[in-house]
Amino acid sequence: MRSFIIAVLCIGSLIGGLSTADAKGCIKGAIVGGVAGHYAGHHGFLGAAAGCLAGRHLAKQRETAPPHGSGR
Repeated sequence: MRSFIIAVLCIGSLIGGLSTADAKGCIKGAIVGGVAGHYAGHHGFLGAAAGCLAGRHLAKQRETAPPHGSGR
């Protein structure tokens, strides 16, 4: 029950801080993380929360990264 409450609080804080630019990475990450969490011990909800965080992080990295090949 404790992990469920923590997961709900994490998701709530993520939803409160999302903008439209971050939603794409979060949605993709949540889908992949949810499936992985489900197969790794029936923790799909926690996997979705972690996947959302990872997806947002990767989307921000891609957004701020210089174009490929600009270092030459």
